[in-house]
Amino acid sequence: EAAELAKINQIPSETRVLQSEEDCVETCKRVGYPVMVKASAGGGGKGMRIARNDDESRIAYRLSKAEAMSSFGDDRLFVERFIEDPRHIEIQILADSFGNIIYLNERECSIQRRYQKIIEECPSPVVTPELRAAMGEQACQIARAVDYRSAGTIEFLVDKQLNFYFLEMNTRLQVEHPVTELTTGVDLVEEMVRIAAGQELSLKQEDVQLNGWAFECRIYAENPLQNFLPSIGYLEKYEEPTSSQVSGTVRVDSGIVEGSEVSVHYDPMISKLITHGENREEALRRMRDALDSYVIRGVSHNISFLRAVCDHPKFIDGDFSTKFIEQEYPEGFHGPTLTSSQRFGLISTALMIHCRNKLRAESISPIEPEMYSELICTLDDIQFTVKISNYRNNEAKLIISSPSETIESFVKSGYNPNDAVLTTSHDKVDRIYQLIKAMTNKYQLQFEGSVHEIQVRTPREQELFALLPKDATTDEEGNLLSPMPGTVFSVSVVPKQEISEHDEVCVIEAMKMQNIIAAPKSGVIRVVKIKPGDTISPGDTIYELE
Repeated sequence: EAAELAKINQIPSETRVLQSEEDCVETCKRVGYPVMVKASAGGGGKGMRIARNDDESRIAYRLSKAEAMSSFGDDRLFVERFIEDPRHIEIQILADSFGNIIYLNERECSIQRRYQKIIEECPSPVVTPELRAAMGEQACQIARAVDYRSAGTIEFLVDKQLNFYFLEMNTRLQVEHPVTELTTGVDLVEEMVRIAAGQELSLKQEDVQLNGWAFECRIYAENPLQNFLPSIGYLEKYEEPTSSQVSGTVRVDSGIVEGSEVSVHYDPMISKLITHGENREEALRRMRDALDSYVIRGVSHNISFLRAVCDHPKFIDGDFSTKFIEQEYPEGFHGPTLTSSQRFGLISTALMIHCRNKLRAESISPIEPEMYSELICTLDDIQFTVKISNYRNNEAKLIISSPSETIESFVKSGYNPNDAVLTTSHDKVDRIYQLIKAMTNKYQLQFEGSVHEIQVRTPREQELFALLPKDATTDEEGNLLSPMPGTVFSVSVVPKQEISEHDEVCVIEAMKMQNIIAAPKSGVIRVVKIKPGDTISPGDTIYELE
């Protein structure tokens, strides 16, 4: 209503509170599919579902209502038209009690999963000075219409023609506010305190600047290789990246330390990682280095996915919408595909660690240490023969041969046994790695957020290893196991029921989100092992098939 009175661009909607599933269906028909069923008290992507037909509107009503009550204690819902492939761009405003209202540029928030922002940036790659001014003026209009005082955010959807529509106003400090602070030099929290103390804003609209570019990545405790299911546990090792590691500005907003517990009862966000540069390219390069240098052990995390997005050609070009993840990863995220250069880099790094550890181990021996001249390395079931020469002080000349090619490279490693993060230079090209685990002949290295295992053996050791029996493949009995921890919210199947692949089996609530668990294959259910209200752990049986 306030937006209407302020003559703000709006999406077609019915803002009255939905009373039932059938009321939701009829309302969706009037607004016109596709629609968004949304929580009135919503935010953070919770309590929101798209519906494209009557059946989907019923499901959207049920799940959105439950999520809204769980997240906000308020299960009121309404319906609005869904804009296809929009950008999500928001305007930061400040308003004091003296009638002063200013906008502090925009934030691009289109990289989302399940309507939860995961990467934000300022400015937006598509916003022109004219569009920025038009959106900023409307943001100030709606703040003025409700006599707003404090920091606030006006969120808009922007279509392909750069038409923008009011989405909602968040009357609080947003998670992504640091990108605004780094590009304007304005401390938003300080301004909020000044306003609350009855003081005037410390700056006027003409004082607002736009300096450089900033990115923010949200670091979550979740497993991107298992459909982003939440991960719980203790942070066994935790080291935040530093400015020296990224050669520039890096900021980490977090509330955890090494040893902290990530619990099923709270949002899975670990921290916010922010970088700044003179331009988008520099800020993005620093973000890549910061992600590579971020040490998180004990729980799964989404760094590998964030790193993959930062390298995606469309993201680099600024060519994306809120559908980016859905369109570019339609089958989910399955980890990066290594190039030959990246494989050689992992092999080289593992070898330099192996050689350094050999010399350390033999330094206490009365026998003079003898460096390897040839080793066999295995990565992703591919064998590499490596000839080593001129090894000295973590430097060596390597000739690496795979079944398809051979390269010769001068390698310099920054490996220190006390450091979790190391940089290896391959012909003066630096790459950042993390040593996860070092065993006698096996090394786990993290590269661009993903963990890879490299086995290192002498030629004779490799001959003997080939003679060992291999593990048998485990039988699949057809039982569906829970992929995540949480509480069973609902169960949609019963014994003797015939199910098809992708049918809904149950809904598990974890970290205030409703997660639909679907059947991985068709069959007839013999027994259901869960009921609503049960606490469930990863690996627990949900049902058994006949």
